[in-house]
Amino acid sequence: MRKRIAANLEFVGQLVELFAQTLRCTFSRPFYWRRVNEQILEIGLGSLSIAVVIGIVMGLVMTLQFGYGLAKFGGTLYVPAIVSLSIVREMAPIFTSLLVVGRVGSGIAAELGAMNVTQQIDAIRALGTDPVRVLVVPRFIASIITIPLLAVLAGFLGIMGGLFIAWLEFDMPPGFYINKVLSTMKLHDVLSGYIKCLFFATVLSIIACWRGFHTKEGTRGVGEAATWVVVRSSIVILVSDFFLSKLLILVLE
Repeated sequence: MRKRIAANLEFVGQLVELFAQTLRCTFSRPFYWRRVNEQILEIGLGSLSIAVVIGIVMGLVMTLQFGYGLAKFGGTLYVPAIVSLSIVREMAPIFTSLLVVGRVGSGIAAELGAMNVTQQIDAIRALGTDPVRVLVVPRFIASIITIPLLAVLAGFLGIMGGLFIAWLEFDMPPGFYINKVLSTMKLHDVLSGYIKCLFFATVLSIIACWRGFHTKEGTRGVGEAATWVVVRSSIVILVSDFFLSKLLILVLE
């Protein structure tokens, strides 16, 4: 039991150390902007279809379920407010981050893990270059830029999907739906979802890069690293969402 606790504490300490190194390298020269651009294209454009699909489906399903559920109590008029707040504050950040973890997190761990087992990371150190600056910082910057934007896109598409279902299934005028959404949603609701995405992007990039740097046992270890990152990152995102929600309610509202 003590060994397990000590191992977990050591793991957390190494993550914090890697995060501190990443921040230090992020705000100091030299900068590898070409690598950052490559990662933005890889993470952002590569995950665009995920954000589009999850956003539309999320809006369709939530509006349908809330609409028929509230119709029993004559509360259909509250559907736009409930759906928009749920999507912007919770659903879009959570679902977008989890799906990006499955695609991007596993890819980062596998790529860096393959570089580690083939000693490419050691070769970078031998050339006098910091692997954190070359490999981690571009992925960290690209994640905190693209994941919040993907969540914003998913949230917008979710609200539009809800508009379509509200109009088609419940005969709700589109103008009423939009006015209800705009009157209900405030700036702190949007900020809440955006801040969550920044935290989730940080968790994803740091955990994935750390696991890639510590991959061993050849190609088998690369596959295990990819699975490990998806599981651990998803757990951290889901658990931390509660505490972030509570903190943001206290701070922003």
